[in-house]
Amino acid sequence: MLAVVVFILLVYLYSLLSERLDGTILTIPLVFAVAGIVLVLLAPGLVSSELDSKVWLVLAEITYAIVLFNGATRINLRVLRGQMRMPGRLLVIGLPLTILLGMLVATLLLPELSLWEAGVLACLLACTDTGLAEQIVRSPRVPVCVREALNAESGLSDGLVVPLLMLFVSLIKADAGGPGILFLRIAAQQIVYGIPLGAAIGFAGGWLLGLARRRGWASAPFQQIAMIALAPLCLIVAEAINTSPFITAFSAGLAMQIGFREAAEGIAEFSENQGRLLHMFVFFLFGTAAGAVLGEFRLAPVLYAILSLTLVRMLPVAISMIGTRLSAASVLFMGWFGPRGLASIVLGLVVAEQELHASGESLLRTALVATVLLSIFAHGLGASPGIGLYARQLARLDASAPELEAISEMPPA
Repeated sequence: MLAVVVFILLVYLYSLLSERLDGTILTIPLVFAVAGIVLVLLAPGLVSSELDSKVWLVLAEITYAIVLFNGATRINLRVLRGQMRMPGRLLVIGLPLTILLGMLVATLLLPELSLWEAGVLACLLACTDTGLAEQIVRSPRVPVCVREALNAESGLSDGLVVPLLMLFVSLIKADAGGPGILFLRIAAQQIVYGIPLGAAIGFAGGWLLGLARRRGWASAPFQQIAMIALAPLCLIVAEAINTSPFITAFSAGLAMQIGFREAAEGIAEFSENQGRLLHMFVFFLFGTAAGAVLGEFRLAPVLYAILSLTLVRMLPVAISMIGTRLSAASVLFMGWFGPRGLASIVLGLVVAEQELHASGESLLRTALVATVLLSIFAHGLGASPGIGLYARQLARLDASAPELEAISEMPPA
């Protein structure tokens, strides 16, 4: 019970200081992950596996679904439609290149991993999580098109990665059958089914909420409860038909705006607050897991973590933005702020449930933990200074620069 007691006290203390901590480097992932690590280091014998791995997986999946749902409800659909070329390029060009480069770097730095294990690691770390740098998607000093592109990439990347991830898992397990056919089947399940399913849930749920609001059938608090219930509903329905619960939740959040425009902002804030508690819990548990494997850290996985957050991410983003006329500052900003967080943790738990028993499984886990941990520190501590530096670079651009076309508030000089 020690871990639970520490977590409850930490939530209470963080809540007392939340106004002062808002916008500082002490983000939720940073504070709670570090607390988990410190707890394990100080009392390794007292912190046991109090939660079954399957329970942790369910909690992590629900948390990530709520985060994606909320992120999608905040996306400006008008701006996204007008600037769709940017998230499209990040997903169609940048994401595959990130996986290929991640595999290449893994085979060079971590030769103990097989080619398919390197593929699994590259897929796990190709997904981004803007929740680690929440200031980025909220700051009016960042151009709207850049914010929406990073948010859309974060919401859709995992759904696009899962088919390839499961293909690599199947190859490690030496499944019979054609890999190409397997990939197409999984891709259809994850994408072709997930997007319309999420859109249907979000639009129908939003339309009913809008109707209830106009007719005066539902009070405001229960409207908020109804909205937050849609995220785990997406999770359950998606898993029932074997499609991506995360891309379903993200699609539902987008469609919610169409069916229920009147009170989306207030309800999103309510559901975000509920999701934040789960967010705290997942990163606290991640910290305890990270603290348990700190002794396994070696130069190679740490170096891979550094390259994963820099070269492996930034070079594909730069290639994908060729032809957009974006400034070097914008390309560098988008390349750097591709944090690895909840998506990598959740998909890592999904892979762990497969019981691969691969020779490089321990090294794969260490590299994954090292990358997420480094991202929590680097992107959490660097968000505020990064925004300031980027804003100063934007102030020097001509007003006709493409990233300034849809900006809601020009950054100060």
